[in-house]
Amino acid sequence: MRTEDGGRGAEGGGRKGEYGRLRTEDGGRAQVADKISSFRDLKVYQISFSLQQAIFEKTKWFPKDELFSLTNQIRRSSRSIGANQAEAWHKRRYVAHFVSKLSDSDAEQAETQHWVDTALACKYISDEEHEYFMDKCMQIGRMLGKMMANPEPFCNITHPTKVKD
Repeated sequence: MRTEDGGRGAEGGGRKGEYGRLRTEDGGRAQVADKISSFRDLKVYQISFSLQQAIFEKTKWFPKDELFSLTNQIRRSSRSIGANQAEAWHKRRYVAHFVSKLSDSDAEQAETQHWVDTALACKYISDEEHEYFMDKCMQIGRMLGKMMANPEPFCNITHPTKVKD
């Protein structure tokens, strides 16, 4: 039986909810930063990575004369969505830095939307593919927006106590 967290049973019998946050058996929420060991555990990152790979596969079939323009731009912006989330995760010691990198990620998903619209206008993708890519971008944007509005649970880092001489 596959679990909600993709087959990796969450420790303590809990299940992963939105953003990779663990839910306890009684429905409570555990601290995010205490339970997620890597940016790869974030649901928003997993969706972003899936989107970048889907775009990469689709752009393999774009015309060769687009290689250094549209193909390069859409690949770069879609890859930057997750890359900025990875950077944000490692800058979460400071809430402002964390939110800044999430904002960069959100800007990259908006840029990806522009290039997806361009690919549709050029008839390089179908209406269905356009809808799929746009839905994923919008989902990522909503998740990032919620994280930026409430970053503290993600930035809860235990600082080691300083040993006095």
